[in-house]
Amino acid sequence: MKKLATLMLICSAALSAVAGEKLDWMTDLPKAQAQAKTDNKLVVMDFTGTDWCPWCIKLNKEVFSTPEFSEFAAKNLVLVEVDFPRHKQQSSELKKANQRLQEKYKIEGYPTVVVLDSAGKKVGELGYEEGGPKPFIEKIAKLKKG
Repeated sequence: MKKLATLMLICSAALSAVAGEKLDWMTDLPKAQAQAKTDNKLVVMDFTGTDWCPWCIKLNKEVFSTPEFSEFAAKNLVLVEVDFPRHKQQSSELKKANQRLQEKYKIEGYPTVVVLDSAGKKVGELGYEEGGPKPFIEKIAKLKKG
Protein backbone atom coordinates (compact mmCIF):
# COMPACT_ATOMS: atom_id res chain seq x y z
CA MET A 1 0.00 0.00 0.00
CA LYS A 2 2.85 2.36 0.84
CA LYS A 3 4.48 1.65 -2.55
CA LEU A 4 1.20 2.38 -4.34
CA ALA A 5 0.81 5.71 -2.54
CA THR A 6 4.40 6.64 -3.40
CA LEU A 7 3.87 5.67 -7.04
CA MET A 8 0.68 7.73 -7.22
CA LEU A 9 2.48 10.72 -5.73
CA ILE A 10 5.31 10.44 -8.29
CA CYS A 11 2.84 10.13 -11.17
CA SER A 12 0.89 13.14 -9.93
CA ALA A 13 4.07 15.22 -9.68
CA ALA A 14 5.14 14.18 -13.18
CA LEU A 15 1.75 15.10 -14.65
CA SER A 16 1.82 18.46 -12.86
CA ALA A 17 5.28 19.17 -14.27
CA VAL A 18 4.16 18.40 -17.83
CA ALA A 19 0.94 20.40 -17.42
CA GLY A 20 2.98 23.29 -15.99
CA GLU A 21 4.91 23.61 -19.25
CA LYS A 22 2.01 25.26 -21.07
CA LEU A 23 3.37 27.72 -23.58
CA ASP A 24 2.72 31.44 -23.37
CA TRP A 25 1.44 32.45 -26.80
CA MET A 26 1.17 36.19 -27.33
CA THR A 27 -1.12 37.86 -29.86
CA ASP A 28 0.61 41.26 -30.02
CA LEU A 29 3.59 41.17 -32.39
CA PRO A 30 5.11 44.54 -31.35
CA LYS A 31 5.16 43.42 -27.70
CA ALA A 32 6.61 40.05 -28.73
CA GLN A 33 9.33 41.75 -30.78
CA ALA A 34 10.23 44.01 -27.84
CA GLN A 35 10.51 40.98 -25.57
CA ALA A 36 12.58 39.09 -28.15
CA LYS A 37 14.96 42.02 -28.48
CA THR A 38 15.36 42.30 -24.70
CA ASP A 39 15.84 38.54 -24.24
CA ASN A 40 17.79 37.98 -27.50
CA LYS A 41 15.31 35.36 -28.70
CA LEU A 42 13.64 34.50 -31.98
CA VAL A 43 9.99 35.34 -32.60
CA VAL A 44 7.92 32.43 -33.89
CA MET A 45 4.60 33.42 -35.43
CA ASP A 46 2.15 30.56 -35.93
CA PHE A 47 -0.39 31.46 -38.62
CA THR A 48 -3.15 29.00 -37.80
CA GLY A 49 -6.80 28.09 -37.84
CA THR A 50 -6.99 26.62 -34.35
CA ASP A 51 -10.58 25.43 -34.54
CA TRP A 52 -10.84 24.14 -38.09
CA CYS A 53 -7.45 23.45 -39.77
CA PRO A 54 -6.49 19.75 -39.40
CA TRP A 55 -2.76 20.33 -40.12
CA CYS A 56 -2.68 23.20 -37.61
CA ILE A 57 -4.23 20.99 -34.98
CA LYS A 58 -1.68 18.24 -35.76
CA LEU A 59 1.20 20.72 -35.50
CA ASN A 60 -0.07 21.89 -32.14
CA LYS A 61 -0.57 18.36 -30.84
CA GLU A 62 2.62 16.79 -32.24
CA VAL A 63 5.04 19.71 -31.73
CA PHE A 64 3.83 22.71 -29.76
CA SER A 65 2.18 20.67 -26.99
CA THR A 66 5.23 18.53 -26.24
CA PRO A 67 7.57 18.96 -23.28
CA GLU A 68 10.57 19.03 -25.67
CA PHE A 69 9.22 22.02 -27.56
CA SER A 70 8.12 23.77 -24.37
CA GLU A 71 11.62 23.47 -22.94
CA PHE A 72 13.24 24.74 -26.15
CA ALA A 73 10.75 27.59 -26.51
CA ALA A 74 11.24 28.79 -22.94
CA LYS A 75 14.96 29.29 -23.59
CA ASN A 76 14.95 30.46 -27.20
CA LEU A 77 11.61 31.77 -28.45
CA VAL A 78 8.89 34.35 -28.06
CA LEU A 79 5.71 32.80 -29.44
CA VAL A 80 2.94 34.63 -31.30
CA GLU A 81 -0.31 33.01 -32.37
CA VAL A 82 -1.87 34.60 -35.44
CA ASP A 83 -5.20 32.79 -35.45
CA PHE A 84 -7.95 32.78 -38.06
CA PRO A 85 -10.70 30.78 -36.32
CA ARG A 86 -14.09 30.04 -37.75
CA HIS A 87 -15.97 29.52 -34.49
CA LYS A 88 -13.91 31.11 -31.71
CA GLN A 89 -14.65 34.78 -31.02
CA GLN A 90 -11.96 37.43 -31.47
CA SER A 91 -12.00 41.17 -31.00
CA SER A 92 -12.24 43.24 -34.17
CA GLU A 93 -8.82 44.78 -33.34
CA LEU A 94 -7.20 41.32 -33.18
CA LYS A 95 -8.88 40.25 -36.43
CA LYS A 96 -7.56 43.37 -38.18
CA ALA A 97 -4.05 42.95 -36.74
CA ASN A 98 -3.96 39.30 -37.83
CA GLN A 99 -5.18 40.22 -41.32
CA ARG A 100 -2.42 42.84 -41.65
CA LEU A 101 0.20 40.26 -40.60
CA GLN A 102 -1.19 37.75 -43.08
CA GLU A 103 -0.86 40.32 -45.86
CA LYS A 104 2.58 41.53 -44.76
CA TYR A 105 4.07 38.03 -44.68
CA LYS A 106 2.10 36.85 -47.75
CA ILE A 107 0.59 33.86 -45.96
CA GLU A 108 -1.25 31.61 -48.41
CA GLY A 109 -1.93 28.50 -46.32
CA TYR A 110 -2.12 27.14 -42.80
CA PRO A 111 -0.21 26.32 -40.79
CA THR A 112 2.62 28.66 -41.70
CA VAL A 113 5.24 29.40 -39.09
CA VAL A 114 7.24 32.57 -39.71
CA VAL A 115 10.47 33.00 -37.76
CA LEU A 116 11.90 36.47 -37.06
CA ASP A 117 15.23 37.32 -35.48
CA SER A 118 15.41 39.56 -32.41
CA ALA A 119 15.60 42.61 -34.70
CA GLY A 120 12.35 41.65 -36.44
CA LYS A 121 13.90 40.42 -39.71
CA LYS A 122 12.33 37.32 -41.26
CA VAL A 123 14.87 34.48 -41.11
CA GLY A 124 12.72 31.52 -42.07
CA GLU A 125 9.37 29.90 -42.69
CA LEU A 126 8.17 26.46 -41.67
CA GLY A 127 5.01 24.39 -41.88
CA TYR A 128 3.73 21.07 -40.65
CA GLU A 129 5.81 18.00 -41.31
CA GLU A 130 5.83 14.61 -39.68
CA GLY A 131 8.40 13.64 -37.10
CA GLY A 132 7.32 15.41 -33.93
CA PRO A 133 9.23 18.13 -32.12
CA LYS A 134 12.83 17.08 -32.84
CA PRO A 135 13.09 18.03 -36.57
CA PHE A 136 11.02 21.18 -35.97
CA ILE A 137 13.31 22.29 -33.13
CA GLU A 138 16.41 21.48 -35.21
CA LYS A 139 15.19 23.72 -38.04
CA ILE A 140 14.51 26.62 -35.68
CA ALA A 141 17.90 26.11 -33.99
CA LYS A 142 19.61 26.35 -37.41
CA LEU A 143 17.75 29.60 -38.10
CA LYS A 144 18.90 30.99 -34.76
CA LYS A 145 22.54 30.23 -35.56
CA GLY A 146 22.09 32.11 -38.81
